[in-house]
Amino acid sequence: MLDSYKLGSISVEIRETDHPNKLKVVCNDGNYRSEFTVRKYEYENYKRHMNQRIKNAYDEQYEEE
Repeated sequence: MLDSYKLGSISVEIRETDHPNKLKVVCNDGNYRSEFTVRKYEYENYKRHMNQRIKNAYDEQYEEE
């Protein structure tokens, strides 16, 4: 694992993949879990934007219930 942090109630983990320029992002808030890949460049340069997209996706998930 390269990094882990919290976005409110969402735990975010950044992991390496088999591809040298890609990272796996694993998100979990206890109810929902999601995974996606990003390019290292995106993670290093657009982390704030990525975090906002994660937060919005989880917020939308709860609005649909």
